[in-house]
Order: sequence, then C-alpha cells, then structure tokens
Amino acid sequence: MTRIVVGPFNRVEGDLEISLDLEAGRVSQARVNSPLFRGFEQVMIGRSPLDALAIVPRICGICSVSQSAAAASALADAMGIVPTANGQLARHLIQATENLADHLTHFYLFFMPDFARPAYADRAWFPDVAARFMAVKGSAAADVLPARASFLRLMGFLAGRWPHTLAIQPGGSTRAITAGERIRLLALLREFRSFLERHLFGDSLASLAALDSKAALLAWAKGRPGDFPSFLRAAQDLGLDRIGRAEDRFLSYGAYDLFPAGRWQGGLLGLDAADIVEDTEHAWLLDGMPRHPADGETIVAADKPAAYTWCKAPRLAEQPHEVGALARQVIAGRPLLLDMVQADGGSVMARVVARLLELALVVPAMEAWVQALRPGEPFCAEGVLPDEGSGVGLVEAARGSLGHWLSIRRGHIERYQIIAPTTWNFSPRDRNGLPGPLEQALVGLPAGEGAPPTVQHVVRSFDPCMVCTVH
Repeated sequence: MTRIVVGPFNRVEGDLEISLDLEAGRVSQARVNSPLFRGFEQVMIGRSPLDALAIVPRICGICSVSQSAAAASALADAMGIVPTANGQLARHLIQATENLADHLTHFYLFFMPDFARPAYADRAWFPDVAARFMAVKGSAAADVLPARASFLRLMGFLAGRWPHTLAIQPGGSTRAITAGERIRLLALLREFRSFLERHLFGDSLASLAALDSKAALLAWAKGRPGDFPSFLRAAQDLGLDRIGRAEDRFLSYGAYDLFPAGRWQGGLLGLDAADIVEDTEHAWLLDGMPRHPADGETIVAADKPAAYTWCKAPRLAEQPHEVGALARQVIAGRPLLLDMVQADGGSVMARVVARLLELALVVPAMEAWVQALRPGEPFCAEGVLPDEGSGVGLVEAARGSLGHWLSIRRGHIERYQIIAPTTWNFSPRDRNGLPGPLEQALVGLPAGEGAPPTVQHVVRSFDPCMVCTVH
C-alpha cells in the first residue's frame, strides 16, 4: 500500500488536503482533511442574538447570503415571527441570485479548466475545450465574468450590497423594492437569461427544463453549440457518468418554496431534523457521544490521536448524506436527475447537470417572484427577541443544506452551532467507521504518478467551500 496526499487544492474556497491509500494504482481509502479551524461558533457565545446577522455572513465571502438567511431564519424561529409576503419573495430573490452566481462561477472558473489539462491532449474534443476553458487564456472568462457581474447587480437593488448584506432580517428584508426598480430587476434577469441561452446552453431554458432522461439529454447535446453541450461530450467520453458515486443517500431542507424538503434513498423519505447529530470521533475537537446540534459544542482538542480534520461528521438517522443541487433535484422528483441517479448513481456528470439545470429552472421562477412583488406593501415584519428561547434556521445554499441552531439565555447567545453543506459532503469517518460522501466517492479511482486528473473531477463535482466547513 502507498499513501499520498493530494493538496492543497487550487480553485477551491479555503484549504483542503486529501490523504489517499493506494493499492495497484487505485484508491482503497480516502481521508479528507479540512486543515483550517475558524471558531465562529465560539465567537458567537455571549453576544446579543442580533449580532449573528453581522457576524456569521463573514464565515464566507461567496456564501454570505446563505449564512445571513440561516441566521435570520433561526432568529425568526426564536422570535415566533413570519416574514411578510414581500419579504419572503425578496429573500428568495437574494438567495437565488447568490446561488445561481455560484453555479455559474463553479462551472466556468473552477470545474471546466481541469479539462484543459495536457493529460487530455489526445482527445478529439480537447482543442476546442482548451481554447474555451484554459485558465487565464481561455475565451470563456471574457464572456462569463461580465455576465456574472451584470447578474449580481440584482444584489444592489435587492440587498444594498454583496457580500455581507444586512438587508436580510428575521421579518423579511429591509430593502423595499419600488415599481421602477422592479422593472430594472426584470431587465437584468432577461439579460442573464439571454447569456445562458446563447453561451451556456445553446437553447432555451424551457427546452433544457423539459428534458426527462439521460438519453434525451445526450441526444439534445449532440452537435449543439454551447458550453454545457461541450461539457457533456467530454464527460461522456471520459466516463464521468460512471465515477464519483457515494451511497446515493440525499438530503435537502427545501429551497425558495420551489424545491421541497426531504431525504432520498432509493425513494423519497420524510425528513425529521431532530434525527441530525454531529460526531467528533475523528475531528480535532473534544470527544463525546454524538450530539444534536442544538446541544452541540465546539471545543478544541488539537492533540487527539485519532483525528485528521477540523470537520465534524454530521449524520441523519445515523447515516452520512450527500447534499447539493443533485440532492435538491432528486428529492424534487425531477425526471432527468432521477433517471441519471437510478441508471448510474450520483456521478460527477449528474452533479454538474443538476447544478446547471437549476439555472434553467430558477431564472424563470425569479422572474415570477419579481412580478409578484407588491411595491408599497410591507417588506419586513417586526418582532421582539425573547430573553430565553431557541431557534433553528434551515436553508439551501448553492452547495446544499445549511443549518444554524441558536439558543438564547438571559438575552444573550448561549449556544450557536452551524452545519454547512461541505460539512456534510466532506465529513470524516464517524465512530462507527462510516466515511462521508466524498471519502466514499473517491474509492476505486486511479491516482498517483501518471494518473489522469480523475480525483480532481470528483472533488470539484461537490463544489467545496472549505471556509464554511469548519468553525
């Protein structure tokens, strides 16, 4: 057996190292290390509950809205208030803008440059893909960066600024939209739709959303211009529909009133967040029995001999679960992704397809939400913080299920615990020896000297955000 360490990874938010045990040039075991401790859960203790709205978005510069939304939802739960109709729509729009911008950035700037590596120089598709996606030199960046910047102008109208907006509040949004601003929001969405249809898909969003099987998807992509069809041709050639599978056990908290909450394992199952626990057996944190996050602690134990990461191991019903766009689409019953998972499992190709399908599904929904805004009516409900209480905020970030658990005693935060999407996907083994989804997905892959960048494709298919992972 040979052991190698892959990392640190570039084009990843935060720090990531992966230890691989190799037998005959293939991965027999993987251990994922999140090497940067952040301590946000400890920072929150003793503060005013409303401080969470200013502090937790600083966990990350690219997922800050998701952290804001989870904190606001936890506070709303503790306060017993419900956002106004306008406030809920505004929050959907703000969250969707960040999530879709993340999907676009991941595909063009994080994921596709790996296909321009010299290891693929003998493939028929390589010249076109390299010219389009090679880091720094490829033509795609010149198209996508202005489109992304224009799309993020939505944040100026909806949230005042991005990242780290304070517009998202327990009762909705402090940024009321006028009738004139609503027209400008629709214009920006039409412009973004045009970019997606012209450059990414080479077809209308409705055409992509109507695809109902893997066979239909591949037939649609054959000979079609566009960056997504280009990816599908390369992915099919490399067999990315057959690698990167974990255990096909999925979790979603539900998003935008568009995608439902639930879990899936061969079929749709109910979700009870009371069944979530965090295990610290292999984390550099004080050991103990697995705890529900409402009772969780984050106490450093840096010399623990069995540990290899700062990441806890979240489990639902004692099992690891994959989260993200693929989980959302499978739980929502989207025929295309259900067919892909039932045929090949949760593969690299399926994760990318799910992420880009969300662009086609959510942009039309955003247009409808803008139309549904009612200027002049309230955007934020008022409420009073209790001296004693607790709350939970469960939302969907771009990368999957994000939860904040808060307890208040004597008017101050007694406990604050966070489980981010990458905490689920990049979790270590638990006390029962069960590895997390990425550790499972890497087993059996070629690695080491002379191997193609298959490990990188699998890792990036989960779109990790390591700074959100550890606190």
